Amino acid sequence: MKNEYIDTNPEQVEKDKIIKRQLRFQELLISISTQYINSDLSDINKLINESLQQIGEFVESDRSYVFSYDLINKTTSNTFEWCAQGIVPEIDNLQNVPVEYVTQWLDAHKKGEAFYVEDVSLLPDDGEFGLRAILEPQGIKSLITIPKIKNNQLIGFIGFDSVTKINTYSDNEQEILFVFANMLVNVIQRKEQEEQIKAQKEKKEELLRNLSVQNEELNEYAHVVSHDLKGPLINIHTLVGWFMDDHKATLGEALLKPLEQVLFNVEKMDFLIKGIFDYSTIDKLESEDSHINFNTIIREVIDALLVPNNTTIVVQDNLPSMTGNIWKFKQVFQNLIQNAIKYSDKDNSVIEITCMDKGDYLEFFVKDQGIGINSDYFGKIFKVFTKLESTSSSSGIGLSIVKKIITYYKGSIWLESEEGIGSTFYFTIFKN
Repeated sequence: MKNEYIDTNPEQVEKDKIIKRQLRFQELLISISTQYINSDLSDINKLINESLQQIGEFVESDRSYVFSYDLINKTTSNTFEWCAQGIVPEIDNLQNVPVEYVTQWLDAHKKGEAFYVEDVSLLPDDGEFGLRAILEPQGIKSLITIPKIKNNQLIGFIGFDSVTKINTYSDNEQEILFVFANMLVNVIQRKEQEEQIKAQKEKKEELLRNLSVQNEELNEYAHVVSHDLKGPLINIHTLVGWFMDDHKATLGEALLKPLEQVLFNVEKMDFLIKGIFDYSTIDKLESEDSHINFNTIIREVIDALLVPNNTTIVVQDNLPSMTGNIWKFKQVFQNLIQNAIKYSDKDNSVIEITCMDKGDYLEFFVKDQGIGINSDYFGKIFKVFTKLESTSSSSGIGLSIVKKIITYYKGSIWLESEEGIGSTFYFTIFKN
């Protein structure tokens, strides 16, 4: 039979005992950490209280707790507490406690250190509001408190009270308690972040609901305003036109000119109303997307426009096709081509429409040989009601509509221009 050697050296036995205890303490901490990580934090109070009990029972304390500091108002409050059987809870009595009652451990916590009293009875008797006078009525014989640090700021502490006996904490145990304090900070911070995300999500959903209602109201308002304003304008235009036709011979040039100005302004107002209506509803169209042949829709747009005899529009053959809203893309090309025609000042002008395949997206450009645009206005012409001249009846909304549609399709629009030479408007459209 083989004899086993057993070391009976009391000192070595004690060392082995300490090492085993430290290993079990570390295993407990890993287990708690796993619970924190895997929990959905729906009941964080229960989770924290259970971990306070597990740690408290392991270190043989009778009460374990969490406090938060309010250093602005100079108070501290008990937020979580576990008590062993037969130990009276103190959480209700420890709310908004002035930090001046615990200056000793506050000073230690500010330095990132634990505050440890192995034997409360050995504390100096420093009066009614001294530390010993606060702890002894609670029956505390030993205590240790560990600071909670969040983003390098002191936010509170965890603590362990021993009521039934004096308790000793080794340096290693104190280090493990520091790790536990950091775990608590992290899990509470995670809960706060989850609540913030939830609140932000709820706020976002509420804003979207309100925005949807407001958009619907604005859409209805745009319809009403468009209908109610266009009716009187048509009547004014018709009546003035009739009057001019009936009295053209007797009114003379001097009186006809103001009436012509009235008709001009009525037409200008009509274009403005139409432009506002188109701009406000362009992204609310509910028509389904369909296959778009760009050569076809550009030809239809050109056929609907009044193209002067001295202007030639050259469209690239075999333009690509894609899926989208035909009406919206007709608006894009109609406004760009109409602008190119309007500002062409040469005896023989050429307008070019071309597309280049850039891989994930298409890049179109509409190039004219018109008056050109000063670079100072490049950033302004896409804004609503911006016009470079005021002599025409146009609304100044056309390019704003173009930009809004291109933005809707997650593309971009820009221009290159030189005064007296012409302008080129570029825009991109993603294929998908």
